[in-house]
Amino acid sequence: MWLLFNVVALVGLLGVVLVLPWRWIAPPTTAFMVRAQLDAKGAGNATVHHRWLPWEEISPQLAIAVVAAEDQKFPSHHGFDFESISKAVRDRFSRPRGASTISQQVAKNLFLWRERSFFRKGLEACLTVLIEGLWPKRRILEIYLNVAEFGPGVFGADAASEVLLGKRAGQLTLPEAALLAAALPSPGRMSPAHPSDYLRKRAIEIEDEVRNLGGTDYLIDL
Repeated sequence: MWLLFNVVALVGLLGVVLVLPWRWIAPPTTAFMVRAQLDAKGAGNATVHHRWLPWEEISPQLAIAVVAAEDQKFPSHHGFDFESISKAVRDRFSRPRGASTISQQVAKNLFLWRERSFFRKGLEACLTVLIEGLWPKRRILEIYLNVAEFGPGVFGADAASEVLLGKRAGQLTLPEAALLAAALPSPGRMSPAHPSDYLRKRAIEIEDEVRNLGGTDYLIDL
């Protein structure tokens, strides 16, 4: 029993050491970016696009559009949206859907890998608990906006805005932010630079959801 306690304590300490520094330090890369760089080199393609941008320099319209599209309960949950998880399990055959919160996606993008398994989901859950406990909500969202993949090899709000829309992330309007947010579930198939009819329709839905949440004021207390 004592040995088990020591092992659990050591694993917890290692987790804190792994997660805590990024509360203040901008992550220079992520597990997903490293994988993308390796894939790009193997295929002879251009390198990954990424540039860190502080929270204050990212358009509030992008922040609220991403929350509206990906995780509307983000300000109030503690890392997991159990209602969405329940719906995903119930509809797993008739209407497959994702149930990961922004916090879970940060854990996965920073430290883990794409391929799904129970082992990865277990690690993701543990890291999510640490992230929610050690970082404030604004920091979680700031990191997500800087590491999420918006297009093939295009990571983070600033690179996405410049490469896909030809402007800086601080200048994004709500319709432009909604287009970027709409591509997040499938950045390899959906391009804000050349939006399909589906992507345009989804972006309009996200704009409506942003208004239903109260606009950028919804995140004012983060």
